[in-house]
Amino acid sequence: MIAPDEVAKDRSVTATQATYPDAPESLITHWERRRARLTFAPGEALPPLDVDLAALAAARLPAEVPPLAKPASPHAQKRHALMQELAGQSELALLNALLIAHLRKRRYPRNTTRLFRRIWVEQGPFLMGELSTRWLISSMITFADHGETEAQRRLRQSLNILFSLMKLYEYERSYTGLEPSRPFRNGPRNIAPLPLGMPEFALATGGLDINLLAPIWKEAQEEPVIGPLACHLLAALNADPGNLFRRITQMRVKLRRRRAARATAD
Repeated sequence: MIAPDEVAKDRSVTATQATYPDAPESLITHWERRRARLTFAPGEALPPLDVDLAALAAARLPAEVPPLAKPASPHAQKRHALMQELAGQSELALLNALLIAHLRKRRYPRNTTRLFRRIWVEQGPFLMGELSTRWLISSMITFADHGETEAQRRLRQSLNILFSLMKLYEYERSYTGLEPSRPFRNGPRNIAPLPLGMPEFALATGGLDINLLAPIWKEAQEEPVIGPLACHLLAALNADPGNLFRRITQMRVKLRRRRAARATAD
């Protein structure tokens, strides 16, 4: 068992240190290390730009993936791992995932971006019906850096930030032990100041959640190429019963009903 004075010591150290020491250099160095190019072995390559996408959509990956022969190039290792994850899905799903993996690196083969865009222009509805939300989000985020227009890049970047912060928050929330669909209680709470001196959110009357989602959804409705995918993801988020926005809405409704009942009683 940790002694109380040791806990206090740990807290005092944490309070005086930066979350990421030596930032931003340490963050950038770590980020760049993860962006090393996926190199190929002789004879390996991505498909050409004019590959038959309809044929790839019709072809299925094997349900059982044999072990990877060693040694293997970084590209082959990534392809094998993706084949295991996407087993039984289409060859097009694999190609989409491979292109995303390459486009996240500092350097990638010529025409990778054009092929990725072509997939979503020609086969977007097919992939929206096949891919999991995890891969739909990954596809959307990839457009943050590789969209053809400023509107596309802005929309993708907004969704990148939205879903990335949601993932961090929902992961931390899981340590409360509560089910994701269960809203927090509306009773007494810790009223410590918010970070950076931000004003508190007004649960009953505030519209921060709507002000965040509405502009993104509006931009998605107006963007013809990848907008349908963005709308699909936002609609899925709206229908999901276990996320921050659903819990906030439930808490807001409960608080408004309580205040209305008090006003009626008075």
